Amino acid sequence: MAITSIRLQSDIEPNLEKLATKLHRSKNWLINQAIREYIEKDQIESKRWEETLLALESVKNGKEIPEEKVDIWLQSWGTKNEEQAPEL
Repeated sequence: MAITSIRLQSDIEPNLEKLATKLHRSKNWLINQAIREYIEKDQIESKRWEETLLALESVKNGKEIPEEKVDIWLQSWGTKNEEQAPEL
């Protein structure tokens, strides 16, 4: 396990201490959990951005799904006859 020192802003420390006490966890655990969640969120957002760029490139190259097919698919959601997502 790596060791990293951080300087907490003075307004964060009391709240961190209260939360650690409330949850019966160490401040170290809370900090690690917060960083873990931040990294996971960033990875999800990065993946979405990459997918968005791919989708834009696809549209730029003329690869589109007609609006009518998407509408039919969306209208089928939650019905007995739910359609598969339209493909290119």
